[in-house]
Amino acid sequence: MVLLIILVLLLVVLALASTYRLVMLRRGGTAALLRTLPARGHGAGWRHGLIRYDEDSLVFYKLSSLKLGPDSTLRRLSIEVENRRSPQDDEYDIMTDEAIIALTDGNGSYELALDRGALAALLSWIESRPSERIRRRPNF
Repeated sequence: MVLLIILVLLLVVLALASTYRLVMLRRGGTAALLRTLPARGHGAGWRHGLIRYDEDSLVFYKLSSLKLGPDSTLRRLSIEVENRRSPQDDEYDIMTDEAIIALTDGNGSYELALDRGALAALLSWIESRPSERIRRRPNF
């Protein structure tokens, strides 16, 4: 009986986590594919999800995750665009002619696949970041 109660409670917690994640994803964002570098091949490691822009960060939510928060977070001031390329080889199995860009930030290197409109939005968001020199410092 105790085992059944524990199992039911576990299922309820799993259902609540799934519902919360679904609500977070339904709030909107930009469809994207993300993978952490280095990867084992062209088609390996890509994860479908949504990206959202905040004032200071880009957050990525995987579609197939139950994590309550974002799965990856890139700080805006440390993002650098390394290069751009088109999909290659078996990447066409999971994406169209989307542009793939390589990004680095303080936490590592990533590749992000976006359609043309989303790519323009991302690059505009990165380029419009305020300079570190312009940021106000508290007066002491």
